[in-house]
Amino acid sequence: MLDERKTAILRAVVQEYIESALPVGSGHVANAPGVHVSPATVRNEMAVLEQEGYLVQPHTSAGRIPTDKGYRFFVDHLSAPGRLDEVRHQQVGAFFDSSRGALEGLLRRTSQLLTDLTNYASVVVGPSQDRASVRSAQIVGLSPRHATVVIVLSNGAVASEPLELGADASDAKIAAAGAHLAGHLVGFALSSDRVVPPSGDPAVDELCATAVTALADHMNDASSPVFVRGASSMATAFDAVATVREVLSALEQQFVVVSLVHDVLDRGLSVAIGVEHGVEPLVSCAVVLAPVVVEGEQVGTVGVVGPTRMNYPHALAAVDVVSERLGRRLEEG
Repeated sequence: MLDERKTAILRAVVQEYIESALPVGSGHVANAPGVHVSPATVRNEMAVLEQEGYLVQPHTSAGRIPTDKGYRFFVDHLSAPGRLDEVRHQQVGAFFDSSRGALEGLLRRTSQLLTDLTNYASVVVGPSQDRASVRSAQIVGLSPRHATVVIVLSNGAVASEPLELGADASDAKIAAAGAHLAGHLVGFALSSDRVVPPSGDPAVDELCATAVTALADHMNDASSPVFVRGASSMATAFDAVATVREVLSALEQQFVVVSLVHDVLDRGLSVAIGVEHGVEPLVSCAVVLAPVVVEGEQVGTVGVVGPTRMNYPHALAAVDVVSERLGRRLEEG
């Protein structure tokens, strides 16, 4: 643990470095809130903080910058998670108050909203379709031998699959099959191996069986939708071109993003800094995440990825507000 003076000095260094991206000297820290000591005293304390691994001096005679350990101490000892300013808060409210349409579009726009709020790369992981219940189901005839089964899920997702029919089907048979299918699927999750019992009409039963098989294949292939936006906006945060390339390449790989999100949350973290998240190409980055909760159950995740010198209070505030409003929006359906 650090004493009160060292804590204040470390906090001042982190805040100054977040703002300037330049090594911080003792003169900038001496008059910071909670410090109020001479520059010489600050230099001595900064030397101790460097010895203990909280700060590092990138060049001789230069000021100091925080290490991952320093950022971690700063985050863990935030007096408050931060608050969005009134303009950004109203921006979030207006966005969700006016959001309509399918789930995929909502999640994509939410990822852009997070990037607009923070200027960092955003990550939005949506609800897995296999956990959602069916809200409506129908079969739409396209021709005597072709149709489409369409389902709307409780999380707002819409799934459709083409059907190739083995025999000509009349509009009446297609309508009857759609009604029978809806009667035994609505309110249940497709992953629950829901059985559609016989209707007594072989033609209707064949249509329903074809639709159920197509939907099962769709659900087996479906995964949680993932949206990443704003990766290129982080390019200016890194001096080395190689680092920029590694970061952009990693964020383009969906499986990397999903595994990163799941691993961080599984360890009970909301912030992972540098090597803490275990993704080598993103070792120069920090991740701030929050679960999206609907009716007490986590259905997704929102977060931002930025340089380790990100503005943590602001990022935490933005992610927290967006996750809460997205959860409310999904709960409304």
